[in-house]
Amino acid sequence: LNDAGGSPNSGLWHADSMEEEADFNWEEYLEETGATAAPHTAFKHVDISLQSSFQPGMKLEVANKSSPDTYWVATIVTTCGQLLLLRFSGYGDDRKADFWCDVMTAELHPVGWCSQNNKTLQPPEAIKEKYSDWTDFLIQDLTGSRTAPANLLEGPLRGKNTVDLIVEGSVIEVRDLTDPSLYWAARVAQNVGGRLRLRHVGLQDDAHDTWLFYLDVRLRPLGWAQENRLSLEPPAELRGLKSALEWQEALEAARSEAQKNPLPLEVFKDHADLTKHSFRTGMKLEMVSPSEPFYICPVSVTQVYNEHYFQVTVDDLTPEATPLSLVCHSESPGILPVQWCLKNGIGLERPRGYLSQDFDWADYLKQSGTETAPDACFPDAWQSQGFAKDMWLEAVNPVRPTEVCVAQITQVRGRLLWLRLEGLPKSVPECIVDVESMDIFPVGWCETNAYLLTPPLKPVCQQQKKIAVVQPEKQLAPPQPVETIPLNLCEPIAMDTGSANGRYCCSRIYVNHRCFSGPYLNKGRIAELPQAVGPGKCTLVLKEVLSMLINAAYKPGRVLRELQDVEDQHWDCHEETLKAKYKGKTYRSSIRIVRLAEQIPDFCRKVCGKLQCCPNLFSPVQVTDQCPESCSMQTKTKYTYYYGKKKKLSKPFGGEESLEAKPTRRRKKRKAIFVQKKRRSSAVDYTPSIKVLYVDESLCPVALQVECSEAECQLVLERNPLEWSVEDVVTFITSTDCAALANIFQEQDIDGQALLLLTLPTVQECMELKLGPAIKLCHQIERVKVAFYAQYAN
Repeated sequence: LNDAGGSPNSGLWHADSMEEEADFNWEEYLEETGATAAPHTAFKHVDISLQSSFQPGMKLEVANKSSPDTYWVATIVTTCGQLLLLRFSGYGDDRKADFWCDVMTAELHPVGWCSQNNKTLQPPEAIKEKYSDWTDFLIQDLTGSRTAPANLLEGPLRGKNTVDLIVEGSVIEVRDLTDPSLYWAARVAQNVGGRLRLRHVGLQDDAHDTWLFYLDVRLRPLGWAQENRLSLEPPAELRGLKSALEWQEALEAARSEAQKNPLPLEVFKDHADLTKHSFRTGMKLEMVSPSEPFYICPVSVTQVYNEHYFQVTVDDLTPEATPLSLVCHSESPGILPVQWCLKNGIGLERPRGYLSQDFDWADYLKQSGTETAPDACFPDAWQSQGFAKDMWLEAVNPVRPTEVCVAQITQVRGRLLWLRLEGLPKSVPECIVDVESMDIFPVGWCETNAYLLTPPLKPVCQQQKKIAVVQPEKQLAPPQPVETIPLNLCEPIAMDTGSANGRYCCSRIYVNHRCFSGPYLNKGRIAELPQAVGPGKCTLVLKEVLSMLINAAYKPGRVLRELQDVEDQHWDCHEETLKAKYKGKTYRSSIRIVRLAEQIPDFCRKVCGKLQCCPNLFSPVQVTDQCPESCSMQTKTKYTYYYGKKKKLSKPFGGEESLEAKPTRRRKKRKAIFVQKKRRSSAVDYTPSIKVLYVDESLCPVALQVECSEAECQLVLERNPLEWSVEDVVTFITSTDCAALANIFQEQDIDGQALLLLTLPTVQECMELKLGPAIKLCHQIERVKVAFYAQYAN
């Protein structure tokens, strides 16, 4: 039942409305509650799923650039996404001639390709004289080695990570829950970061779908059962849905499809080998209930199949008992030695039909004439993997496996975690999972994989007030009704600034469409904004205006970053969280907004100055005809100010004294803008149409930033990153959305050569980063590697 699927409307304990999900942000939630996320290193299955399909040590044949139409054997030294660091055979431990190759563009072939295609294998000129007999050398070098699979070097699966090799429609064999010698084929209906929604071959609807992580030992490649002389039959509970002939025809059709597009065996390279068990029939043990993982109950070993598998059955003493059995192996999650609950202060569920109110193992064993399974039969029962009480994570709803919920660890006992699932509409028991369960995931996993996360339920809000938003004038358009945007406002709306309430309320804020919009804001989008916002509470009116300006930007994230620095020590401010979306990324930041009506004009001018636009673009004063600044007659640099080492300051506009010839006072502790990327294919097209943007060289002397029309952008480097100093690396990282991590590179003296060697495991281990920031940082490092390969590797 733990693996049961279910249609979207068939499950229990799921939120009726998921509209809140779009507004849920893990970083904000953890910050507001002062909570801690479970360490990403605790989720081994997720770390494995992020690894490349190519492994260090694999051999392949590579085109020899020094000698046209010749090839030579190379070994994979390390990987970074679709980039491979290769070393030609014969160089030994000498890494001077190591070179990067892009799997998507380089001419790479599996070992043996040259002999099959009558191509010449010839060592590079630099080592040509090192050995007299290269044939003998290659025989010794290739003995016992693994070649890179051909389907990872060409075709639709080229360059993909292991988890991405599993595409919808892939066919796989699934072991039966109650019989380890029984398998049946299933198609992958959905792949969410390695978590597979499987549909048994022969079924069309999702009523009996099963969710399993791709590393689960129940999953095997198509043909496994036949090769190991095991039965291939549909599960017993589904067998009556179709005739034997219909099941067999469906299986043959699936086999035929799978032969055309076979699932690469690399998918199964990380499957753990099962160890031998020492259980015997009749032994008693404790186990998390296989049907309702909310409590622990006594179970018995009822059958031993072989050295790897045995069967346990939940103890039930009632005459009408229906056996509830499950196939286990020595490392099955949730199996525990007798007295485990007693030693850990956990209540043990009495078997059904047990007469005494107090369960006692000694009496129970004596009555049944059975023995306990010795402690040596069990895996390490005290290993918690870094999990701790009150940590947060994402977990599968065991009753409705389609749903993944925000979850908090309420207690940790040995290998078991008690989780409270959030977002469920009624009180439910805490579910129990093993620390190595593949149904738990780190914070941010759902967003990374573009999957719906069930957030905590929000308290019912009071009825919302409204701010009036005046629409812009439309030419030749009939009068439009006033649009209302729901926002909480002070009540009543008083404009008397002398009163207590009036000080915190403002009249309208106008968006003066004719004014100069500067380099950050799109003139066309500004023209579509409402003519005015307000009246209402100062912070809410300004928040609405700033949100509109952010959404009208060419790069909303950049505008959000600029708004962080709008501050004056004399202002009475309130922090509001604003967000911006751009190219699949969501940016969030806390912005300080003035609370008093008297400070609004100053605040508006400061914001306009930061955005390098006309000081009247948005203002408490409406510009009806000609702007007092005559901004339409000015050059684009009229309102441009530069801050930093190179100061280029024009005359302050509008008599604004705070913009003198000195750097803006920055806040001592600048809050980071959080960025979370949705998953992208590793097969990125790095040849987009490019539009060059102006970059202040004092801020970014190393890299020329570009904006692309594609989902990703190519980096153009002015200097070979092998020559970068530590300062150059820090400058580059500062210019990206990983700027908050730049100090780590400074502290660890990472220069250009070291930067090119960084991989996801190295970044996670050495920099102690969580999974999300580590992936984001590696994405920036990968951009440098791709640019390095394209510009300098030749």
